[in-house]
Amino acid sequence: MPVEMVIEGTTLRLARRSDVAVARRVAVHFQRRIAEDDWRPYRSREDAVRAWTQLGGIRLQVMEALGLLNEA
Repeated sequence: MPVEMVIEGTTLRLARRSDVAVARRVAVHFQRRIAEDDWRPYRSREDAVRAWTQLGGIRLQVMEALGLLNEA
């Protein structure tokens, strides 16, 4: 059964209840990288976002919610 959660005002539609924990973990990870401006092993924020976008899935939804895709 689909589940919804909200990150920074954006509603994410997730396939499973267990995906909520994954989305939270990914959001915390991205928020730390944003706060610390740490994009290693990538050269820049843009390179990191480009690489992560190719992975898709929950990561892509979280990046969109955090506004990372608007900058790429």
